[in-house]
Amino acid sequence: MSDSSAATTTQKGFLGWVERTGNRLPDPVFLFFWLIAILIGISVIASLSGLSAAHPVEIDPDTGTNRVIEAVSLLSAENIQRLWVEMPETFTHFHPLGYVLVVMLGAGVAERSGLFGTAMRAGVRNAPVSLLTPIVVLVGMLGNLAADAAYVVLIPLAGIIFHAAGRHPVAGIAAAFAGVSGGFSANLVPGQLDALLFGITEASVETVFGDWTANIAGNWYFIAAMTFVFLPVIWFVTDRMIEPRLGKWNPDMAGRPADDEEQDRPLTTPEKRGLKWAGLAVLAVCALWVFFAFGPGTPLIDETASPEAQWTPFYQSLVAGFFLLFLLAGWAYGKGAGVIDDHRGLVKMMAGSMEDMAYYLVLAFAAAHFVAMFAWSNLGLILAVNGADFLGGLGLPAWALLGAIVIVAGVLNLFVGSASAKWALLAPVLVPMLMLLGITPEMATAAYRVGDSATNIITPLMVYFPLILIFCQRWQKDFGLGSLAATMLPYSIGLMIIGVLMTIAWVFFDIPLGPGAQVFQVVPTAIDPTGPATAP
Repeated sequence: MSDSSAATTTQKGFLGWVERTGNRLPDPVFLFFWLIAILIGISVIASLSGLSAAHPVEIDPDTGTNRVIEAVSLLSAENIQRLWVEMPETFTHFHPLGYVLVVMLGAGVAERSGLFGTAMRAGVRNAPVSLLTPIVVLVGMLGNLAADAAYVVLIPLAGIIFHAAGRHPVAGIAAAFAGVSGGFSANLVPGQLDALLFGITEASVETVFGDWTANIAGNWYFIAAMTFVFLPVIWFVTDRMIEPRLGKWNPDMAGRPADDEEQDRPLTTPEKRGLKWAGLAVLAVCALWVFFAFGPGTPLIDETASPEAQWTPFYQSLVAGFFLLFLLAGWAYGKGAGVIDDHRGLVKMMAGSMEDMAYYLVLAFAAAHFVAMFAWSNLGLILAVNGADFLGGLGLPAWALLGAIVIVAGVLNLFVGSASAKWALLAPVLVPMLMLLGITPEMATAAYRVGDSATNIITPLMVYFPLILIFCQRWQKDFGLGSLAATMLPYSIGLMIIGVLMTIAWVFFDIPLGPGAQVFQVVPTAIDPTGPATAP
């Protein structure tokens, strides 16, 4: 049904340039391989030129001064041996890999059993007309836990519901798309995206500062605030800008497809029973984690540690906690709805979720080697130290620096769609550099997430962009790629502005980002192997 020729001819100007430029980029997997080749060449040049920097945290025992780190060629005998001998370890020890696969084992069951799709339908079908837009947007932002299901189920359903309420269906699609994709990082609870990004953050910290364990809840307060900050922006843009611009919908614009009737049907009795059982499963998992934290022996609380570190085991257990929550809720829904007959059906869904991760595994293989080789060359550390010195010399306040990072992440998102691919590119330099300026890894990750979300909805490189276009063309045949980009641009601008302001305010008022996660940290200056770290 899509009019590809119209979509191509209407895409001119800046968005046309973005589309043409982005389409010339290789697949993210091969992008990493090309970057590895470039990295090898740079490492050779840097090594021959004697590029170096003083290590920010390690003391040379012979001189008593900060150890000098020199650039190392990736073509040295040691690094060539390391590449081939440690290849399995480099891949399997890539931190995001374990986090994401564990969470997805559970989330895949919740998605394949139909829990996510049914829950989203239940959330928006009977929404009051006056609150239709904010409910669709809120369900969209919460639905990003469901990954693909949010795009495939909620967005077309929003068009149907808006039509049933006498409103323009494309406005409903736009609002849902803005919620699901523009609010991609916003949510009331951490999920698989947190596991993915913080895994990369952890790997990036360790290239400079050694062992550091990521806390999947390190952005919990921040992303929850994003939900309530982004919601009124999308609501305002939809009702006051987009829908008036679209005008009154004329049924002659397009015929309503037959499959929409199925998507708009009421919940069946088995589906309602499944949702009830899933809710009980969620409550049971939450109660279990509360028991582990406060019950006898408090296995998830280290009472022997310092006060600020006592809850570390609890935070580290949240990856397993979300795995269990999604798994049991999906299983309970499947049993209640009659989708899962026995344990074999459950295992099949878990295996299917791993099949869906096949592309991610290939991407993780390439990204893992890029991150590891970046560390082997010492270029990441040298760039971080010199970059921190440069930014420190500028005297920029932290709020201005992090606001600029939000914008940079948003611009980069126009060309590289994958959130993990972009963060794997930026984090090895950005995270250590900001740590040397006294900004925590959690704050660096939060700033990146704001920029990554805001421009998702205007880049044609976003994998679901063509699908959203088809959803719109169901209701308006002449709706082209340029029409969709123009419709979503006000959302993107609004989310970028409010996201930058929110980031600045968060830093300015030094608000905790999550349990045990702050904006600022003490800047480490030296670590003596025989004594504790010192700091200014």
